[in-house]
Amino acid sequence: MSSGINCQSQALTKPAFGEKEVTELIDRVFGLKVSWIRPLPSYDDQNFHVGVSGNQSVSEGADEYVLKITNSEDSQEPDLIEVQTQAMMFLKAEGFPSASPYLTKDGKIMSLECGGTGPEKKKYMVRLLTYLPGTPVAKIATNAQIFYEIGQMAARLDKALSEKFCHPSVKSLHRGQFIWNLANVPLLDQYAYALGQNKHREVVEQVIEQFKGRVIPKLSSFRPCINHGDLNDHNILVDSNSASPESLQYRVSGILDFSDMSYGYYVFEVAIAIMYMMIESSDPLRVGGHVLAGFESVLPLTEEERGALFFLVCGRFSQSLVLAAHTALLYPENKEYLSITARTGWKHLLRMFEVGRGAVERAWFQTAGRYASGAAAE
Repeated sequence: MSSGINCQSQALTKPAFGEKEVTELIDRVFGLKVSWIRPLPSYDDQNFHVGVSGNQSVSEGADEYVLKITNSEDSQEPDLIEVQTQAMMFLKAEGFPSASPYLTKDGKIMSLECGGTGPEKKKYMVRLLTYLPGTPVAKIATNAQIFYEIGQMAARLDKALSEKFCHPSVKSLHRGQFIWNLANVPLLDQYAYALGQNKHREVVEQVIEQFKGRVIPKLSSFRPCINHGDLNDHNILVDSNSASPESLQYRVSGILDFSDMSYGYYVFEVAIAIMYMMIESSDPLRVGGHVLAGFESVLPLTEEERGALFFLVCGRFSQSLVLAAHTALLYPENKEYLSITARTGWKHLLRMFEVGRGAVERAWFQTAGRYASGAAAE
């Protein structure tokens, strides 16, 4: 979704490489010839889907990759990018559908490169990642089965990272003031101006106050882990193993974008997944039950964690909506992509407040309970 936001510098940090520059870079750094190139949407990095030839590991045909150019601010944290990339490689080895880097000509997983437009050239960390096939959840007709699968995958992913992943720079995932860590919802105060003075801002201010009173004091009771941190409807790819439209069964075929990885808590990951899956459902208030059931099939939540879930989901809605509004002021040309969640996100957040915590939790927990009793919920 995003990297650390700095009000003063961010407008200068997003890469602006042209296609000709990208073609030359891939040849020079990775030794591959670009046969075609397509820009991909991104929050504050720059991504390209590229087809290449000249890959000596494949006898014929072109391979597909994603060239990821990290914004200049985050490019100053090579240890963090190294850990994120190594985590992707670890997960792939563990059987998760994650990308892996194509090594540079000197055998490295990334390279710091100058480029872009403007009066002064900035330095950007560049990686070439394998392209993962599949359809984003945002583009399918979702159902209870895929929501359950996503919840289950989220728990398995965090569990594998937290119990088995080791790296000398893993401490860099303690990201303190990182604005997208769910613990930092109170930091939204400094970006709420982007909403103007309206009902939306009033609701966000209520979310922040409730978060301070109902979540922050409980953090020490939550189980810590490494979070992916951004399992949204565009970062999860799926494919179908059914030929019949009436009985579609999906499986997760790709997990994208590890740039929001940080130390957090297991309950953060399920809350983030619930929030983004609500965006993709015709019955958003019940979605949380399906995602929660999948998650708890691997990692049952504690009473304290369940008690915070409503506030955490509201907190993630607020993060996404406020930071999108703020960033759209900096990058008006990218407003359409930045506003994807806002199209239905405000409606869902306002609806949660209108219905109330008790009713929302009952819908979630009753739905999840039907799975626990052996009756998969519809």
